[in-house]
Amino acid sequence: MNDLFGTGSDKPAPKKPAKAAQPVAPPRAATPAVPDSSDYSAKDIEVLEGLEPVRRRPGMYIGGTDENALHHLAAEILDNSMDEAVAGHASFIEVTLEPNNFLTIRDNGRGIPVDAHPKFKHLSALEVILTTLHSGGKFSGKAYETSGGLHGVGSSVVNALSETMEVEVARDRVLWKQAYALGKPLTKLVNAGPVHNRRGTTIRFKPDQSIFGPLQFSAARLYRLCRSKAYLFRGVEIRWSCDPSLIVGDTPAAAVLHFPGGLRDSLEADINGTAKVLPQIWSGEANLPGESTGRMEWAAVWLEAGDGFIHSYCNTVPTPSGGTHETGYRNALVKGLRAWGEQRGNKRAAQITADDVLEPMASKLSVFLRDPQFQGQTKEKLTSPEATRLVETALRDRFDHYLAGDPANADNLLAFVIERAEERIRRKESKDTARKSPTRRLRLPGKLTDCTRTNVAETEIFLVEGDSAGGSAKQARNRETQAVLPLRGKILNVASASADKLRQNQELKDLIEALGCGVGDRFDRAKLRYGRVIIMTDADVDGAHIASLLMTFFYRELPELVRNGHIYLAQPPLYRLTQGAKSVYAMDDADLQRKTKREFKAGSKVDVSRFKGLGEMPPAQLKETTMDPSKRTLLKVMAAPEDRAATNNLVENLMGRRPELRFAFIQEHAKSVTEVDV
Repeated sequence: MNDLFGTGSDKPAPKKPAKAAQPVAPPRAATPAVPDSSDYSAKDIEVLEGLEPVRRRPGMYIGGTDENALHHLAAEILDNSMDEAVAGHASFIEVTLEPNNFLTIRDNGRGIPVDAHPKFKHLSALEVILTTLHSGGKFSGKAYETSGGLHGVGSSVVNALSETMEVEVARDRVLWKQAYALGKPLTKLVNAGPVHNRRGTTIRFKPDQSIFGPLQFSAARLYRLCRSKAYLFRGVEIRWSCDPSLIVGDTPAAAVLHFPGGLRDSLEADINGTAKVLPQIWSGEANLPGESTGRMEWAAVWLEAGDGFIHSYCNTVPTPSGGTHETGYRNALVKGLRAWGEQRGNKRAAQITADDVLEPMASKLSVFLRDPQFQGQTKEKLTSPEATRLVETALRDRFDHYLAGDPANADNLLAFVIERAEERIRRKESKDTARKSPTRRLRLPGKLTDCTRTNVAETEIFLVEGDSAGGSAKQARNRETQAVLPLRGKILNVASASADKLRQNQELKDLIEALGCGVGDRFDRAKLRYGRVIIMTDADVDGAHIASLLMTFFYRELPELVRNGHIYLAQPPLYRLTQGAKSVYAMDDADLQRKTKREFKAGSKVDVSRFKGLGEMPPAQLKETTMDPSKRTLLKVMAAPEDRAATNNLVENLMGRRPELRFAFIQEHAKSVTEVDV
């Protein structure tokens, strides 16, 4: 113990007589030294006053010191002017970007109060707001019923992180000025004299380079910010201007931003002509239930292709991470569409999920709440728990009325979403053979007779019924550009078969492998091996049935090929009319009668031969009538987006699992069938 604490003597300890060797015990852990408390005392406790915490830890207030944080300063000041506009006190806001990274934001609102603050009587309210955290006029809700600045730190944080800030306030026909640097006042509040045609607040500031380094404001980014704010509140006019030397790209040097259409105008500009499922954008406004000042605005459109998005806002503040208002929005749309499907007797609507409805939807949502709660000072996510119920309740009623007011479009939207749901289910269940990698030999079905060219735009594949027809087609084809795949009789009806049967069907596996583009989540249109897929079946009832089964397969399992115009129907003739050296082909019974009268003399003998099938047609005739691109007729298989619901219903009624629907169709159309004698 003396060795541990010190003996107090410099003399060495006396030597002891040597002893016989003893077993060595394991070393004991050293006793930790008692810490010296003298190096940590009251003098080490710092008290950061005023705005010093902001300068020491800016990330706590604006999320960092990167480009996003820099532009967050602009958003904080602009939000204060927007709050004045939303409250009805300002009609315009001016935003000016100058050289040397100076930004000026001016509004014609009421102006920040300049009278002495009752608690800090030696300071004006303006100086309190700009130098004291958690100060402002938005806590009680008396000055602003709804606002984006809720924490009372926005203006003071911008001031703290600015190399210089100049403030002008025009109130009661008097102009007041004050200058700041690094969050501290350089001058007292100065009365600059009377003004008669001016009111509101002007703030000009330059971010501190010691905080943000060489980062500069982006004219394009500030312009987009101003434009989004103008869309969010249709009652405000934002006047943007920028020094021409700072312009990059197509950002205007000056613009007046005012959008009477609000979010609808914004969404229309964003989608920029993209194909829509429904012809019009659905938009509107509504008061939130039970909220005397709460309201919402929305605009939504479903896109035929590509990914959608939801851009949401609360009190004009962007919420890129979403939040409770988006949850209520989603709930209203999904529940409303399911209910519409149930009302229309469509049992498949029950399988709809939020992803099916929302992934293809482009939408804007803006809510105004009296006392919203955000996640963090940067306000990227709304956390107010009541917002979910308020938004869902307000929107659901209007969505139900929207669907009921236009049943045709509502059915088309429902059909589109059900298509996506079924496609999602197919992707989940799909276990088809994966495409081989480019470094390995491509596996192709044995019955496929491929063409030699690889340019997709120049090639086509004929799907024919049976080996006999396949043999004729192979002899009649152009070997460079035309491939032939014989199919064994009638393929599986995918509209009534289970997923297991579909996966096990060899004919469909061969067809998928021949096309090369995969199905489900492995579908890749870029890997399609042929530009045209031509269904070539006999010109009789059985051939029409096989063609119907193939079209059903493409419509259900490979809808992208139908939408993009890759599927065709060949038009082989059913009859050959001969008189001497003259031969004419007729497509069906009606065509036979027309051509008999038109092509030959009345009363003359015409030999009529009926083709039993493509396998019975000589290759030369098959080429001449059906396969030669210069002479043949092809019908393109298309599904019009505006008739999506009708098409879905037709496929389900004629090819689905309920035979009574087919029987009803036959009964309804039986009178339109006529018998033709030859």
